[in-house]
Amino acid sequence: MMANRSGRHFLQIPGPTNVPDRVLEAIGQPTIDHRGPRFRHLTGEVLERLAAIFKTEGQVIIYPSSGTGAWEAALVNTLSPGDRLLMYETGHFATLWHALAERLGLAPQLMPGDWRSGVDVAALQDLLEQDTHHDIKAVCVVHNETSTGVTSDIPAVRASIQSAAHPALLMVDTISSLGSMDYRHDEWGIDVTVAGSQKGLMLPPGLGFNAVSDKALTASRTAALPRAYWDWQAVLSGNRDGFFPYTPATNLLFGLREASDMLLTEGLEAVFARHARFGEATRRAVKAWSLELLCRNPREYSNSLTAVMMPETIDADEFRALVLARFDMSLGNGLGRLAGKVFRIGHLGDFSDLMLMGSLSGIEMGLRAAGVPHQGGGAQEALAYLSE
Repeated sequence: MMANRSGRHFLQIPGPTNVPDRVLEAIGQPTIDHRGPRFRHLTGEVLERLAAIFKTEGQVIIYPSSGTGAWEAALVNTLSPGDRLLMYETGHFATLWHALAERLGLAPQLMPGDWRSGVDVAALQDLLEQDTHHDIKAVCVVHNETSTGVTSDIPAVRASIQSAAHPALLMVDTISSLGSMDYRHDEWGIDVTVAGSQKGLMLPPGLGFNAVSDKALTASRTAALPRAYWDWQAVLSGNRDGFFPYTPATNLLFGLREASDMLLTEGLEAVFARHARFGEATRRAVKAWSLELLCRNPREYSNSLTAVMMPETIDADEFRALVLARFDMSLGNGLGRLAGKVFRIGHLGDFSDLMLMGSLSGIEMGLRAAGVPHQGGGAQEALAYLSE
């Protein structure tokens, strides 16, 4: 039996994030009839709020799923076997989406990246311009790569597609940016946005989302990949009456309504500004420690998480284990080729200045306890910035 720890655990991975008490209480309500009038009203409220968060006047589709399910739904509803698509290697999750596309029988081309930079829009445009027969049916990119803390310029990606005069669909993974960083489905010309419940939306894992354009809906009418559970039309048909084609995650929808209310009451611009402060304070702490940020380009810094490179002589996972054991704080691990080389600090969702300062102080104590070569004063640097 584990020894009791006083105080609250610090969950500083970049998702799942801390779930607010208000949301937990909403999820804890008695389950209701998912075919009854009260549920019909709940469906309407949730879809209306989600549209405001995605910044779309189009359709938002909800699945009882992880983000991986939402990835699959985006592909199978719009594409046919053997279709070509371009995907950009911004990190671990971009490569997983690519692997999923291959398993579905598509022909995805993964444009190589260094895992420290966002999408190279010039290279993307060049490939699209070479595709004179328009064999490429979709471009798939990750807005905020959770494994690296690198954010890609989605409006620039859309501009490169338009400059190439290419009809490809644009699909964007916004799992670790929706609800914490600026994202505009309609204005940025996105055809399918993929999202999940467990990060900026402040819910437990279990809901996946697709926001879809009219162009994507048109493509779905002729797409020939097999789909049943993921079929958009089945969900949209049920939603017209306030229901779903299968049993929905009723209590998570209670939580989603509450979390959406929290975001919209605070105001999305205020939410984004709050996360920008957290990101800048964290980066200032890392630089004061004389550690290196994984993200190379300041224009691509993520405001929802920060990935920190460790000196070559230090195993990042051993450092994380020490921080967990000594200070009861979970930090994100390095994924894929970054395993053991970086740790990730999540600073998104239901999060405040004092929570951030506790996290950074715990990391600084951990650096000292683990004997990691660094300069002191990172937490103080963040404190000075937050106090301005």
